[in-house]
Amino acid sequence: MPFFSSNGIGFLGTFLSRKLSSLPKSSNLYHIPAKKRSEVIRLAQAALTDYFHSTRSLPFVYAEHIGKNSFYSLHDPISKVEVSLSTFAKGFERFLRYHPINEFEFFFESIGITQEEISGFLPPNRFFFAEDGRILNAAGALWSFGFPWNKLGILCKAEASIFNKDADDLSRRLCAFKGYGLNNVSVVGICLAFPFVLGGNGDLSVEARALFDDLKRVFVDSDLGSLVEENVNAWYEICRKIRLFYDLGCAKGKIGELMRKSRNIFIQYPEDYLVRKIDFFCSLNVRKADIGLLLLESPEILSFDLEAPVISVMGFLKHFGLGLQKSKSVARMYPYILGRNKMANLPHVMRALDLHEWFFSMMRNGNHQLLGNYVLSHPDEDLDKDYIDALEKIQSSKTPVHTINKLNFLHGIGFGENSLTMKVLEHVHGTSSELQERFDCLLHAGLEFSNLCTMIRFMAKILNQKPEILERKVDFLIREMGLSLQYLHVFPAYLCFNLENRIKPRYRFHAWLAENGLCATNYSLSSMVATSDKNFIARLYSIHPAIPKLWFEYYSHQKD
Repeated sequence: MPFFSSNGIGFLGTFLSRKLSSLPKSSNLYHIPAKKRSEVIRLAQAALTDYFHSTRSLPFVYAEHIGKNSFYSLHDPISKVEVSLSTFAKGFERFLRYHPINEFEFFFESIGITQEEISGFLPPNRFFFAEDGRILNAAGALWSFGFPWNKLGILCKAEASIFNKDADDLSRRLCAFKGYGLNNVSVVGICLAFPFVLGGNGDLSVEARALFDDLKRVFVDSDLGSLVEENVNAWYEICRKIRLFYDLGCAKGKIGELMRKSRNIFIQYPEDYLVRKIDFFCSLNVRKADIGLLLLESPEILSFDLEAPVISVMGFLKHFGLGLQKSKSVARMYPYILGRNKMANLPHVMRALDLHEWFFSMMRNGNHQLLGNYVLSHPDEDLDKDYIDALEKIQSSKTPVHTINKLNFLHGIGFGENSLTMKVLEHVHGTSSELQERFDCLLHAGLEFSNLCTMIRFMAKILNQKPEILERKVDFLIREMGLSLQYLHVFPAYLCFNLENRIKPRYRFHAWLAENGLCATNYSLSSMVATSDKNFIARLYSIHPAIPKLWFEYYSHQKD
């Protein structure tokens, strides 16, 4: 079929219109009148295809793929040619003839590498395919087997070494995969989802053989392959769903039988749906491989609504069989978690109660149906009147959306619908995304989820600081003071004091006094930092009347 056939011209026009409507501000095409841009691009693509085929002696199909799919790389050469529709084609052909282009740049864009990524793939000191034919030959071997040209970038980004392989070696490896009972289309889908199987030299790696053993059980032994549409996109999608479980840490070669038994989940559910379910359980912060095994062993969990239902925290714990004494202990230790919440927040509720591992073990031990059949015992179960009254006031305020978003953040980390949560809400400032960023910062620093929630309950203002400030305070606590994060459970207010003007000077001055034998008392950090300026000076005076003067000199020097 000619490059600009009558059947393809309409599609290409639509494609170019979409591309041109989203040109980056730095594009070189803005000097071309908008009405002419699509036609100019078509002419340039035709000239580029002819250049690669006729001048550079590339097979026409390769030249066509590169010409059609290197839209942005064309911008620069187009900008250097006078635009007149009657003469542009010849002018552009002449430009290409006398101004060599980096052929690899056009190639990499054509296979799906973005403009921002291309520089990382360009071979050094190479401009022409004739200087390094391996890349194009490898692409040709892959395309001949059935890989869509514009998806080869998936392989390149994941396993760039593939394009340094001998074309015949690639073809032999691809044909060997068919020995597992697969056809070309299914092999292409597998390779796109698991590019590592095409990497390496010599025989197939142990990991790759284990993967294909699993996939043979799923696609061939269970005949799942007969349910997949016979096109690359459908097979790539199925394989991406399977990859989700390996990404969780499930061992290749170990879950083939489980996937065979649960094969319908790969047909029934879209990828983004599976991701949401997996993310729900990953929020429990349990071993990810165990999450994968749970969902494969009990695939009915995937049909549960894990977002919309409302739960009563105590009612849910009772439903799952938490004992009476343990329930009383939970209510006493974590009153701010009690009340109602959304099912979507359940993982963080469990972490805030430090019951996430207990809950997950209940799921793994055959009690997963309890998650699916839970309902409130009655419409008014666990309703907190004070919470509802406060919520109504927020909804009638001047900035209800901002405040509700902050409230949803608190519910999202496990705080229940209760009056204590509303009191915490009064003291946290910032947008919900800022609060989440600060909370995550402290989690990443090493604080336990449950302990952090307790700290927020008693000292909510710790969330009112930027992450970088929190990081510096934690770093100083651990590195210079030599204290553990456990100390923050006792003294969370430490994070609220100014590091440079309060914490550092007071701690270092006390350390200096101790080193010089001027102070025998080992003051606690809270005593050093939280004491008012007046009482701090009085304490120094009680140690020795001359010490306050030394402090003021030291502090003045530190501020300078």
